[in-house]
Amino acid sequence: MPKARIMYIENKSESLNGPARIGCVTFSKTGKSISYGGRTFQSLKGRGYKANYFDVETGERFWISGPRKDGQDRLYAESSARIEIDPDVLEEYWRDIRGKLPE
Repeated sequence: MPKARIMYIENKSESLNGPARIGCVTFSKTGKSISYGGRTFQSLKGRGYKANYFDVETGERFWISGPRKDGQDRLYAESSARIEIDPDVLEEYWRDIRGKLPE
């Protein structure tokens, strides 16, 4: 069974501060690709500029990483752009990653 994990996913194809979300990704058996939202991502293996994965169909570049306990997931913390959290992981994210439920 493929491994699933809550991750931070930011689209870097348009700018350094692209649309971002927290959601549950699924890793392939080999661990070489990640699936999320009907898309498949493969590693850039260190060849990306401010991105570590690309969408295999569109070539769009993404930053995908484990979410941080302090919520500062963006590479550029000065960005005030909102980070969406998928409803199906909302409670687990706040409880297990951030260590508190939202008020």
